[in-house]
Amino acid sequence: MSDYAHPEVLVSTEWLAQHLADPKVRIIEVDVDTAAYDGGHIPGAVAWSWKTDLSDAVRRDITPWYQFESLLTRSGIEPQTTIVIYGDNNNWFAAWAFWQLKIYRHADVRLLNGGRKKWLAEGRDLTNDVPQYKTSQYPAPREDFSIRAYLSDVQAAVKAKSKALVDVRSPQEFSGEILAPPGLPETCQRGGHIPDARNIPWGKTANEDGTFKTAEEIKAIYDAEGVTGGKPIITYCRIGERSSHSWFALKYLLGYKDVVNYDGSWTEWGNLVGAPVERTARSQAA
Repeated sequence: MSDYAHPEVLVSTEWLAQHLADPKVRIIEVDVDTAAYDGGHIPGAVAWSWKTDLSDAVRRDITPWYQFESLLTRSGIEPQTTIVIYGDNNNWFAAWAFWQLKIYRHADVRLLNGGRKKWLAEGRDLTNDVPQYKTSQYPAPREDFSIRAYLSDVQAAVKAKSKALVDVRSPQEFSGEILAPPGLPETCQRGGHIPDARNIPWGKTANEDGTFKTAEEIKAIYDAEGVTGGKPIITYCRIGERSSHSWFALKYLLGYKDVVNYDGSWTEWGNLVGAPVERTARSQAA
């Protein structure tokens, strides 16, 4: 992993297996819900649910600090703790948790390269035991919203053509053929994509085993669509979780300085009255 700009943000399954009992490391499994965790998880891992722990369903927002603080303290996490996150769907929601932890300025956050998929494929230890950690103390941070794009930011970027917009959804969603992946409820009134966005599906950066491709391979994928880091980048998907995976690859693996995640994504843009929408398919990087 030494070819990445920031290899320290990824850990291998081998590394994690050697640090299961390390009191300075807290392992977090993040899924849509905790059903997968309940069926067996990495020893010592704490369950975080995207639905109830990492989203504010009433305000349609990220978890506010006072709730996030409770999540950290009941997980036994302190500011100096190394947090290793993994999950299902090739770390979609783990990347979302990573992004939120960086908004709240946690220093040492890492993804398990390959996530739950690779750990299971290698036949590594699982347990049904739910760990109990001593409640910690976590001081309120200064939030860093510089890594988050809001609707007004995207509207300004579209008008000025000043930023590279990366739509990480499937080609069928991008073209407007479908509104959302099968079985997923959050949707929109219209299909299509934000004008001038490039369609670079999130999964193109992942190998078959769920690990990230090399920096050279990832760069080639984005270069082919004209996303070179020469101007600021905004990633988006449907609700922000897949785009946080691509945001992670661009910001930490390629080291591009100005990359933000638009978590309002298509469920916001596709429901706006009068917002411009394109439905022309674009070529995809190989």
